[in-house]
Amino acid sequence: MSLSLYNTLHREKEPFQPIGETVGLYTCGPTVYNFAHIGNLRTYVFEDILKRVLIYDGYKIKHVMNITDVGHLTGDRDMGDDKLTAQAEREHKSAAEIAEFYLKAFEQDLVFLNILSPDIWCKASDFIQEQIDLIKTLEAKGFTYITSDGVYFDTAKFPEYNKLSHLKLDELKEGARIEINNEKKNPTDFALWKFSPEGAQRQMEWDSPWGTGFPGWHIECSAMSLHFLKDQLDIHCGAVDHINIHHTNEIAQSEAATGKPFFNYWIHGEFLNLGDGEKMAKSTGNILTLEAETINKNIDPLAFRYLCFLTHYRKAINYKAESLEQASAALINLRRAVAALGNETGAVDETIKKEFSEAINDDLNMPQAIAILQNLMKSDLSSAIKLATIKDFDKVLGLNLVAEDLPEDIKELMSARDGARAVKDFDTSDKLRDEIEAKGYKVEDGAEGKTHVLKK
Repeated sequence: MSLSLYNTLHREKEPFQPIGETVGLYTCGPTVYNFAHIGNLRTYVFEDILKRVLIYDGYKIKHVMNITDVGHLTGDRDMGDDKLTAQAEREHKSAAEIAEFYLKAFEQDLVFLNILSPDIWCKASDFIQEQIDLIKTLEAKGFTYITSDGVYFDTAKFPEYNKLSHLKLDELKEGARIEINNEKKNPTDFALWKFSPEGAQRQMEWDSPWGTGFPGWHIECSAMSLHFLKDQLDIHCGAVDHINIHHTNEIAQSEAATGKPFFNYWIHGEFLNLGDGEKMAKSTGNILTLEAETINKNIDPLAFRYLCFLTHYRKAINYKAESLEQASAALINLRRAVAALGNETGAVDETIKKEFSEAINDDLNMPQAIAILQNLMKSDLSSAIKLATIKDFDKVLGLNLVAEDLPEDIKELMSARDGARAVKDFDTSDKLRDEIEAKGYKVEDGAEGKTHVLKK
């Protein structure tokens, strides 16, 4: 089945054609100064589906994700304080402690959402020399200039600066005027290296040919993707808010340095907004975390994953708590229906598998994929065939629809709990539930009186 993806670079769906045998996939990771909110996590869910579809289609993947632990300022146009440093001051910790704490929280969110880990995690602070070397290349080619606060990229020297945004240059300049730096030659110019303030020592700073300081936000992704993927620059992903600034700047500096195209496919996910359409943003404080919306409400985090599937990744979600509750109920009912199929596994139904494959390969059409799954459950196919086909689909869905390979002690606890429920010994039933959950499993009770569990 041929995969087609909407490429922001050309504003159309295009057949995916990898450069080589292994697909190079780069996904913009978090700036680890605060908890990821569910709007952020929607992007990582869509990127996980892309990765799973590629694997389902038989591709080998080399997936790189950056961790921004330095250089991302409170203003995206290179103004303001470093976000890590500012948070460190608020929490009375070091920048390194802040980065480590929120990175671990992010990694836990990925586990909760059953998101496959990247093959390579790379921290910006571990690749300072690579970033300096890239800036030196740009300097040698005449793309840089120096101001009192840093080394800047001259966007006027890169004629295709707007090829990703598709905006007229005047529109990009207008957006850039939100933050004014009178030393810039052009409003769209951006920092490659920022100087430390005179008379002050930053927590994170390094020597460079231009002076002591730290890298700009955009240079890290170029340096690390070129370092790890080299000639495997297939797909670069992120949220739509990266298009006009971050990804536009990545392309400009990378192609100016190498003289070659920087990634062939640029794939972007839409926002998850609050119910009234307001953007969720850490800068305004109107954020909802995965833990607050699921764990603290005794909802399986995979209900949020399921909720994301109900809207195409290129369409905005206006989030409401009721929507998540409905998604949770739907997921529980789906798992109960799958459990009722029994344990006998037959052959995958090739006809419905083809329908599923066509949906996921059509620019990751997950709403259609879910509809096909629901049609499968309603079909007259045997339970064994349904179960085999569901297992196959769940390689992409990642919803843990089939409970399998449970340890013997968990099976014994489940059996004992079913017995307690059968004689209405609810005190024992509750104790056994607690014991099962203490071992890392979540209990879901079926209407037929059976205990179902899944790994937390």
